[in-house]
Amino acid sequence: MTPSQNACRAGWRRWLSAGALALAAFAGTAAAQAPASAPPAPAAAQANADTNNPATHPVQPLAGIASENIFNIPRRDIAAEAQSQQQRTVTQPGNNAPVWREVNSDQRHYSSLPDKEAGVLIQRTGQQWRLFRNGVITVWGGWLLLVVPLAILGFFLWRGAIPLRTPRTGRMIERFTPLERIVHWTMAISFVVLAVSGIVLLLGKHFLLPLMGHMLFGWLTYVLKNLHNVIGPIFTLSVIVAFVVFVRDNLPNRDDMRWVTSLGGLASGKHVPSGRFNAGEKMWFWIGVFVFGLVLSASGWVLDMIVPGMDYYRATMQIANVIHGISAVLMIAMACGHIYMGTVGMEGAYRAMRDGWVDEAWAKEHHEHWYDDIKSGKIPAQRSASPEAAAGRNTRHTPGEA
Repeated sequence: MTPSQNACRAGWRRWLSAGALALAAFAGTAAAQAPASAPPAPAAAQANADTNNPATHPVQPLAGIASENIFNIPRRDIAAEAQSQQQRTVTQPGNNAPVWREVNSDQRHYSSLPDKEAGVLIQRTGQQWRLFRNGVITVWGGWLLLVVPLAILGFFLWRGAIPLRTPRTGRMIERFTPLERIVHWTMAISFVVLAVSGIVLLLGKHFLLPLMGHMLFGWLTYVLKNLHNVIGPIFTLSVIVAFVVFVRDNLPNRDDMRWVTSLGGLASGKHVPSGRFNAGEKMWFWIGVFVFGLVLSASGWVLDMIVPGMDYYRATMQIANVIHGISAVLMIAMACGHIYMGTVGMEGAYRAMRDGWVDEAWAKEHHEHWYDDIKSGKIPAQRSASPEAAAGRNTRHTPGEA
């Protein structure tokens, strides 16, 4: 053999001798620690020796570090957990926290149902939505819908209706065409139906349920809910058509700032000239009809689940419900002022939308710039009806009629 081979063989002998001494020392220690009365069985001793044999079971690196396989998911003992819960109900009655922690985990589990959220039994944000809906929207919205009509009633008792200051001339001007009146009344009637049904659905359990009882109130809300869902798309279409029909005369101009600063003449007591619609009517058009109308329509279509290609998760429906409720309360509050001014608040205003015609004195007193445009020929005084129809409407008018 070569010198290198002899050195290699000598090295192996040293390693084997060291291993044998270590094995003998370990075996002696184990034998000394083992009780004399229970000597190990021959097969067990042979298996233990094989396990500690570094030739057959070499020492693994980092063997002393404790770790865990993340894919080794321990099997749950459902029966033991149920038994533990039963014992808990005896020692701690009413404390089923472990069960509700599992149910309220907001984790998606397996479900054979096709719904995307069927695996989530309880959505924790649903409780937050319920508290906000029954708290902020119901309480503050309910007070707003009560205070605004009372304030308008107080203003009417103090101020009364706004009368005409000049005598009627008997000459009529067409203020609204039949198309404009059809669009307005379609939007108005559908809005009133939606407002009444929405108020009952939101607040009815507080003031109707104690009076009607559960059975009658249940049938009422069932009918109003379906009526609400059917009328909603009609209101949306009327809002779109109304915007196209009335947007031209509701564009802001310089006269609107004067109207706003003087509160329409209430602060100064003087008439503020305006076009066909004053600044107050324009604010109702842009904020009430356009903004709130579109927000209500969009959120309502989501709640009706009629938006194509949309995933209707519970969180989506909760957000849509909050937006729908807030915008509905604000729009109803604004509509109270509009309805007041269009009925008992101003003489001749309701007749203008009912029949479409107003006296020249009314037009000059409330919308002077619009009247001037008509007298100058920029706007025709009759846009849809014949002069005979206008004369017929004039003959049916009686003094003092609104």
